[in-house]
Amino acid sequence: MSNKDQFENYSANYGGKIKDHCGVVAIVSSSNVSNYIYYCLRALQHRGQEAAGIALFNNKIDVHRGLGLVANIFDDEKLKSLRGKIGIGHTYYSIKLSKPENAQPTIVKTEVGEVALAHNGILVNAEKLRKQLKKKGHKFVLGCEEEVVAYLLFNHLETTQDLIKAIKKTLSELSGSYSFTMMFQDRVFGIRDPLGIKPLCLGKFKDGFVLASESVALDVIGAEMIRDVYPGELIEITSTEYKSHQLFNKKHQAHCFFEYTYFARADADIDGRSVYEIRKRIGWRLAKEHPVAADIVIPVPDSGRAHAFGFSLGSGIPLAEGLMKNRYVARTFIMPSQKLRDVTVREKVNPIKSEVEGKRVVLVDDSIVRGTTMKRIVNMVKKAKAREIHVRIGTPPLISPCYLGIDMTTRDQFIAHNKSIEEIRKSLDADSLGYISVCGLLEALMFTKNELCLGCVTEKYPIDIPPEKHRFQHTLEEYD
Repeated sequence: MSNKDQFENYSANYGGKIKDHCGVVAIVSSSNVSNYIYYCLRALQHRGQEAAGIALFNNKIDVHRGLGLVANIFDDEKLKSLRGKIGIGHTYYSIKLSKPENAQPTIVKTEVGEVALAHNGILVNAEKLRKQLKKKGHKFVLGCEEEVVAYLLFNHLETTQDLIKAIKKTLSELSGSYSFTMMFQDRVFGIRDPLGIKPLCLGKFKDGFVLASESVALDVIGAEMIRDVYPGELIEITSTEYKSHQLFNKKHQAHCFFEYTYFARADADIDGRSVYEIRKRIGWRLAKEHPVAADIVIPVPDSGRAHAFGFSLGSGIPLAEGLMKNRYVARTFIMPSQKLRDVTVREKVNPIKSEVEGKRVVLVDDSIVRGTTMKRIVNMVKKAKAREIHVRIGTPPLISPCYLGIDMTTRDQFIAHNKSIEEIRKSLDADSLGYISVCGLLEALMFTKNELCLGCVTEKYPIDIPPEKHRFQHTLEEYD
């Protein structure tokens, strides 16, 4: 079997459409929820730009899914046709180009009932569970992790006849990261993994209750945030109340630090912390760890803005808009292939020559993964006749794959893999380079090491990673 065939087989068995960061929503209301879910998904569009879907209950579960941006999938005519007071939604991001069937929510029907699942995360033991279920006679049509979860749930439901107990038994068999929104016929739930790796929050608005990946989805529909869903908690929502079931209590947590430094929207609040304030604190600490004599601080838009503001405050160097972003270009980090990322970077940002010419410039960004974007930006600023270019980065060097939910699964894609800081600096063609330290990051995040997943910068993961996951650190672009 060729490497590509092996990867295709692996992809089909380990969650099919290998997904990473996504956005999930659930709403129950006294009125139709399709528009509410639509606007929530729009607010979460940064979490996935490949596909999206909405599932509604109206005597039965109906779903509409498609490829592309939320606004392109759900036009006015389609939204008017979607009816239901109960529903969930999903916006999708993967490292593999999606097919229409890749989109979620995933619908699974059995004799016991019908379930719709929207999943943000990765289950590292999905294939092991799938093999066990196949031996019991289950036939897999979709080849995805959510199908595994649904069959486990139905097995336990047949035994217990109690949905909450069946969900708990199902979750006890899962290993990995997840925030689920789930609709079992006309009942709606939000579930967060026991370590709290993936975010999920609860809100209330005039017509009902809402669960979503980030608080920004609540803001857009005028909902008031009640709180974050606790790690290991299941919440059931109705149009008038919510019920909490604390299914698991771990001694420690493992929140994904990358949510705070890059992935979440800057105006989000996660686990009681303002993402914007944390990024500003990171920038301030970065200025103290890596001071430099310079004339201006320039953020790499948009995720580097708060970091740069903090760096400016910590260093006393003025902040300037030296790079203009084309706001009609997708986030390059979550583009599914390197070829697309290369093209997108060239049109993503452009230097403002009058701001940088003849000046010593500090470029501040949240992270460097592959180095494609930063290398091109340094080159652009150099061509705009900057006198010096100093790069400052708000995460420690990324050196190890993420197996729990970010498109960072191949070591040799990291610019920091097997390279010293000086070697990376030379590769970027910058005059100096500084990353925040792990200790500095922890201080800025206001978490302890035991409360975060730092696997991609320390190579130490909060859960055991199966050996077969290590063997397939590849993406399809390597075989194109």
